[in-house]
Amino acid sequence: MFRSHFGRKDSVPGPDGSDIRATLGILESTLALLREPGVTHLAASFDTVIESFRNDMFDGYKSSAGMEEELLHQFPHAELALEAIGVVVWRNEEFEADDALATAAVKWVEDVEQVVIASPDKDLAQVVVGDRIVTYNRREQKLVDENGVVEKFGIHPESIPDYLALVGDTADGVPGLPGWGAKSASTVLARYQRLEMIPADAAAWDVTVRSAARLSETFNHMQDEVYLYRDLTTLRLDVPLGESLDDLEWRGVPRDRFLEFCADRRFDPEGINVHRWQE
Repeated sequence: MFRSHFGRKDSVPGPDGSDIRATLGILESTLALLREPGVTHLAASFDTVIESFRNDMFDGYKSSAGMEEELLHQFPHAELALEAIGVVVWRNEEFEADDALATAAVKWVEDVEQVVIASPDKDLAQVVVGDRIVTYNRREQKLVDENGVVEKFGIHPESIPDYLALVGDTADGVPGLPGWGAKSASTVLARYQRLEMIPADAAAWDVTVRSAARLSETFNHMQDEVYLYRDLTTLRLDVPLGESLDDLEWRGVPRDRFLEFCADRRFDPEGINVHRWQE
């Protein structure tokens, strides 16, 4: 939503006069994605309600507070836009968008050649499996498989929640532990994959880490916090998704629904590149 809105210079007035440029941007970029070779099935996951169960766990977790109103009011428009081009939409209220993506990836990995999660978000690296589940940065046109996760973070996917618990994740409001940075966390977790495997005494660490004694003291002193942060950064794999894999197969844009959506938003359907209509 953010990139689609602020990456477009000109405003796009909706029927009530509000700017809905992000809605048009997401619609066009999703159609562009569907033109890429190998894209057969697609679903889009939204934080329909920004707050989730994680806000009950931690007061500092991300919320809608401070989010631009011009983005917030477009969520319903964007969800309807993708449905208007024949894409399955998951509207998340209790869970978060990334939870649904992770659930779907694991649910259907054995049924397809490859699951591609079209997001560069760090937390989604935890569900990468070999080259069967990968993430995709569309802006850089870069696929990241398990070897890519190791190259980028210095650790395997299963350690990503532990890594984020130590270094924090500012995008989600997870503060991490004072003093712990990317290098120290990756060095320690490359040797001790999970938090509970890290020796309490830094003298027992058989890896070289700058200020190890101080980092160990902080880690031992903030046990409750660090395990809470790991819970916050661990994606759920039990989101109830009602669709079957067959439901996610993209069969083209449903013409009548698309034209009605465009008319309601005053979009010019002739100016939108629809490459395939639903039969």
